[in-house]
Amino acid sequence: MTIRERTEETERQVLDARAAFAAGSRGREREEEPCAYRTAYQRDRDRVLHCKAFRRLKHKTQVFLSPEGDHYRTRLTHTLEVSQIARTIARALRLNEDLTEAVSLAHDLGHTPFGHAGERALNDLMEGGFRHYEQSVRVVERLENDGRGLNLTWEVRDGILRHTCGEQAATLEGRIVRLADRVAYINHDIDDAVRAGVLREEDVPADIRAALGDRRTTRIDTLVTAIVENSGDDIGMDAATAAVFDRLHAFMFDAVYRNPAAKSEEAKVDGLIRRMFEFFAGHPQRLPAEYRGICEKEGIPRAVCDYIAGMTDNYALEVYDELFIPQGWRIKTF
Repeated sequence: MTIRERTEETERQVLDARAAFAAGSRGREREEEPCAYRTAYQRDRDRVLHCKAFRRLKHKTQVFLSPEGDHYRTRLTHTLEVSQIARTIARALRLNEDLTEAVSLAHDLGHTPFGHAGERALNDLMEGGFRHYEQSVRVVERLENDGRGLNLTWEVRDGILRHTCGEQAATLEGRIVRLADRVAYINHDIDDAVRAGVLREEDVPADIRAALGDRRTTRIDTLVTAIVENSGDDIGMDAATAAVFDRLHAFMFDAVYRNPAAKSEEAKVDGLIRRMFEFFAGHPQRLPAEYRGICEKEGIPRAVCDYIAGMTDNYALEVYDELFIPQGWRIKTF
């Protein structure tokens, strides 16, 4: 018996019957020899961690565009917080922690530069729209690994696709990530908004603070406890806690996500992305080689969208500067 097989046997002995067992995965698009040491979901987690799109998350906006300061969240730190919360819930419910972690780490791989402002801009430009969760699946299926994708299991790809809205994931582990994502971003966005001077902790309505807690850590603990204690054949909170959490979500939209003080720079994002999109659509020969290949197979707009969606905030600004900002003349000395 290999180490992987022993781990799979341990899963059968320890995990709840409702868990997604690694040995029972629906498999990958391309068959592979199983790893001797890692289960299928452990292997998926490692592939995500080592891929280029994951590394780029460190320079992608979470809420505040290119904030000055070391302690604001980026898309990468958001992803890590989602993973921690989701794994805690999965472990408490005796579900598959490896699958939960793999979905968590991959769920935002397709997110645009400049956060949801970038997503809205590409959604307006692409025929059929643009949704970051669909782009995250495209990253792992088509764009990573020189066009071969990461060849992840069906369960991980399903969890990525369904982590935001619409139909729920097929696995309970995928459903955990959907809730953990919301728990993470609402609470860490409050923390960042307070740090930025956009919000004060006491601005959160008193009845919400009384029900969930008056600190980020307390609120997360309250919400995780509600999920663990009320999940069974599905993943969810009790009705009372869910209602208060929905009100906190609505409060954040009014106080932060639509606050002109926090979002003043986002108006510039649409023009920046639109101008780059139109330039590369008219000059596809200027795209990097891997995206020129996509032009031939799937059309120019698809290739341009993939290129821009994969940019970090910093890289997008550099490309825009190179394309549209006059550069000073330099005499070549060789």
